[in-house]
Amino acid sequence: MMAEAVRLPVPALLFVLGQFHLFACHPRNLPVVMDAKNYSTFSPYGQVTAICDAARGAIFEKRRKFSPQTLDIRNVLEYNIYNFPKRFEAEARGLPVPVTLKDIAQRVGFSVTTVSRALAGYDDVAEETRRKIIEAAREMGYYPSYTARSLRWGRTNTIGFVIPATERYLSDPFFLELLSGIGDGTAERGFDLLVSTCKPLEPEERLTYERIVRGRRADGMVVARTRREDKRISYLVEEEFPLVAFGRTALDLDFPYVDVDGEEGVRQAMEHLIDLGHRRIAFISPPSYLMFAEHRLAGYRRALEEHDLEFDPSLVVEGDLTQSSGFLTMKKLLDLPSPPTAVVCGNDLMALGAIAAAQERGLTVGRDIAVVGFDDIPLAEHSHPSLTTVRQPIYEIGHTICHMLIQLIQGNELAERHIILKPELVVRESSTGPERR
Repeated sequence: MMAEAVRLPVPALLFVLGQFHLFACHPRNLPVVMDAKNYSTFSPYGQVTAICDAARGAIFEKRRKFSPQTLDIRNVLEYNIYNFPKRFEAEARGLPVPVTLKDIAQRVGFSVTTVSRALAGYDDVAEETRRKIIEAAREMGYYPSYTARSLRWGRTNTIGFVIPATERYLSDPFFLELLSGIGDGTAERGFDLLVSTCKPLEPEERLTYERIVRGRRADGMVVARTRREDKRISYLVEEEFPLVAFGRTALDLDFPYVDVDGEEGVRQAMEHLIDLGHRRIAFISPPSYLMFAEHRLAGYRRALEEHDLEFDPSLVVEGDLTQSSGFLTMKKLLDLPSPPTAVVCGNDLMALGAIAAAQERGLTVGRDIAVVGFDDIPLAEHSHPSLTTVRQPIYEIGHTICHMLIQLIQGNELAERHIILKPELVVRESSTGPERR
């Protein structure tokens, strides 16, 4: 009974024949000859996958030595599946052939080691060299095997970031700016960014961190909106897991962070308002469990003390960093028997809500009442009126945090573990031109 001829996809057949010379000339093999009969009557497996599986069963489990024999199509298939499994399957399925580090090295004229270290984000590769290699890798369609890299280096080249947010916070421009900085930083170093969300202070938050850390889904974590007693940071430090935080805590722990001097920022805002003649100045605070809320409230109180102004507890109200909370808390302040003539808000979104509440009461913001925010998100410049605010470079901080974390992941010492940046007051229409009080 005649055996049916195998039906291989054209790419697979071309790949097999293209490797014939390599097989025949391999130093491990003795001279061989092609048997035309065997070539034309090789039994089919139905699918390329079946061919690969059958060949693996014969080759990988029993790594037999080649000996003088007739070279038929099965010999060629076995050789290629054994020596070039990924390449063979890609050709067989009509998929793009994977680009290797060697391919990139030949293209750019550097060694494979240099290419590998450049794509892995190591600092010992010159920036111009890294740029050329990354550009070539993108043009060639190179995608690293993270499974192989993880097995070889014990790393995933991934940074984790759990956004402490509910649905209301996901559109917060603060996080969008921060993510942009972190994302660009990871891309520049050949890393990926794993982003998750979780409600803050909920039991699920700890479980989210445990899944990432114990499952080794990331090599390090970025922590934002730090708390006075931050269990996220306590857990990561306890696990000796690399982290860099945007913000400080009240914990007696040493961990790397970047922060903005919130106390100085609010003090500058208060100085500005006091210079304009305001004396009854309110403060809409972030949630008190957040560390930066304490710093910013300290700046508010410090400015009052420096100008011999009495602290009035009724002028300090707490919001939740959303625009709606700024709106509601401003309405409460305006309902006081002696309402404030100016308001400093713990972030820009609450300030925008405060402006809306004042306008609803028929007040002209900037003339009848002054409003100052904190962050300088993109909306601040384009609000009506434009918002006076304390600027912190959110994008740049995200970028810096990312580079610091990659340094730690790669086993390098940080030049600075604790960075505190000076904020900048940006004066706009929401606090200019009021009548002197």
